[in-house]
Amino acid sequence: MKNIKFMFVGILFGILFTKAEIISWFRIYEMFRFESFHMYGVIGSAVLIGAIGTQLIKSFKLKDIEGNLMRFPEKNKNYKATLFGGTIFGLGWALTGACPGPMYTLVGAGFPVYLIVIGGALLGTLFYGLIRHKLPH
Repeated sequence: MKNIKFMFVGILFGILFTKAEIISWFRIYEMFRFESFHMYGVIGSAVLIGAIGTQLIKSFKLKDIEGNLMRFPEKNKNYKATLFGGTIFGLGWALTGACPGPMYTLVGAGFPVYLIVIGGALLGTLFYGLIRHKLPH
């Protein structure tokens, strides 16, 4: 019962994703064809808000919900791994028309075919977990 607030935040995110049309396959298609600024505006706004939020957390030494000081990991200097992972992520996004966040919203919006995409994402995560120790980090 104590986690019900997170369910409501998820529902709110789903409504916002739907109203902002960021779950639309057509909007994602437009983005990858460089035909519309819509998705770039949404993503750019999210990056800007995240950067400002991160700086505020660091500046004011904010604590998490359990009272622990929020810490950020050291910057990763391994750009090859980031480029490789980002490429796989981008290809999956382009092929399915959905990034991980809106996949659940799409199912809720009446597109059950995205259950296959969610299954694939979960299998990919499991596979990564199995081979993680063999990968350069």
